[in-house]
Amino acid sequence: MIIVRLFNIVFPIFSIVAVGYLYSRWRRPDMTAANQINMTVLLPALVFNILSDKDFHLGEYGQLALGAAAVVLGSGLLAALVAKAAHISLKTFVPPMMFTNSGNMGLPLAVLAFGEQALPAAVVLFLIENGLHFTLGTYLMDHRAHLLKVVTQPIVMATIVGLSFSLFGWLVPETLDTAIGMLGQASIPLLLFSLGTRLTSVDFGEWRVGVLGAVVCPLTGIIMVLLVRPFLDLTPLQFSLLIVFGTLPPAVLNYLIAEQYRQEPGKVASIVLMGNLASFISLPIALAFALL
Repeated sequence: MIIVRLFNIVFPIFSIVAVGYLYSRWRRPDMTAANQINMTVLLPALVFNILSDKDFHLGEYGQLALGAAAVVLGSGLLAALVAKAAHISLKTFVPPMMFTNSGNMGLPLAVLAFGEQALPAAVVLFLIENGLHFTLGTYLMDHRAHLLKVVTQPIVMATIVGLSFSLFGWLVPETLDTAIGMLGQASIPLLLFSLGTRLTSVDFGEWRVGVLGAVVCPLTGIIMVLLVRPFLDLTPLQFSLLIVFGTLPPAVLNYLIAEQYRQEPGKVASIVLMGNLASFISLPIALAFALL
């Protein structure tokens, strides 16, 4: 039954988020070090482990990568129209609509909904979104940002090295591959737990822009998925993953970048966190269509 299947998919995701939220309310942990370890060690290990696998063939995901890029960029254009109509700064509103939780939510959702065979495609979606966030997203905030700063990010370096292994057919020694894989497996539950701790800092003072973002983010994503679908040669699994990708809530990284550049971080925090709360409703709906 579809309802039981949906429950079995979303319950593990949201239960780990809930544990992070409750623990943060109880102990108020400082997740700075854990998040830094995840972004600089665990998540890069996961990306490298998947891309360097002998069964990963980059050519199989070209159409999916194009679709992901179109969804991200198209969502930004549609969100810009909404921002102008609502008299909200483009730099405040547009990035959270473009750059979504393809790591925190996307990776575990893909595995739970479609099995381990969906993880390589989910990683491709994550890399497209993350790559655009570190490049285009940084440029939107600061036109003088240096390219070297982007390239030297651990996640970007892991992508480059992992793709090199895939393209040239290099094999990672089995013992080393096992160790890297174990590190990577730790990243997904930590991503969810960290997201839960972030939810304790919801700023309801900017609830109006937060609610607007919570509606616009999945709506623009789904519109773009439906618009680009006729032009892409996707497998049924890839199309299902693209549907989920288009419905994901804003990434927490948007708030960190807004804070770094002093771009109305209070409003961005509300957009991000209200969007993630609203995903408790939007993601099950998207999964119901994706699993049909």
